[in-house]
Amino acid sequence: MIGLTSFITKNPPMLPKLNRRRAQFVLTKIDEILAWEQRKEVEKDTKFVELGRYLCEVRAGQYWRLENLKSFDEFLERRFAESRRKAYYLMSIHEHLPAQVRRELNQVGWTKGLELAKLARRRDGQEFDCATWLHKAREMPKEQFQREVTGKETEPWELIYFKVYKSQIPVIEQALETAALMLGSDRSRGYCLEMICADFLAGANLDNGDPDVLLRTLSNFFKFLPGEQRLAFARFVNEHVE
Repeated sequence: MIGLTSFITKNPPMLPKLNRRRAQFVLTKIDEILAWEQRKEVEKDTKFVELGRYLCEVRAGQYWRLENLKSFDEFLERRFAESRRKAYYLMSIHEHLPAQVRRELNQVGWTKGLELAKLARRRDGQEFDCATWLHKAREMPKEQFQREVTGKETEPWELIYFKVYKSQIPVIEQALETAALMLGSDRSRGYCLEMICADFLAGANLDNGDPDVLLRTLSNFFKFLPGEQRLAFARFVNEHVE
């Protein structure tokens, strides 16, 4: 199990082939939207759904290489000098909300869209009543809607901040992108970071380590498996437990 998930491999996942024509189109669209927002202050943020989609595509396809940049974070630093955090928020909306919800988000704004994305992420796409929550987002003021979402939380969450040096960013970005290739593009960067940390803990506790830590780590790996692979792994465990 550990060997299959270790990030130190002889054959690491290949980088995505750079589609230069598509990359140029997407980068141009991002710049057009950002320029449009600056000109249309009254209508600002109404194109956030489209912007989030394009940003996710830039990260997945590594289109930032077209501009000879070292990482996706450097790309964001150029486009979102004031707040890269907002860029990640918009990407989270695209990653966690189904298409039928995203089509109506321009009516409620990106901050409420982010609250909907948090709710959908916590429920992992299951039992998420899109119509009901969209109706609440339209009808309620922002603060009241946030309280409504918070009151129904099933798992607490928080944003974690820490400083890294610019020389460290390429390694961190490569690790997150490699994890995304293994887990699937629908997984958030938080999931990817958890996968990297779980892999490290599993390796650190193989020899004379804490078996409880190893057990928790393997449990984390298990939840990343699709349904069929979970059943196959469960059968494997049952066959080898005496």
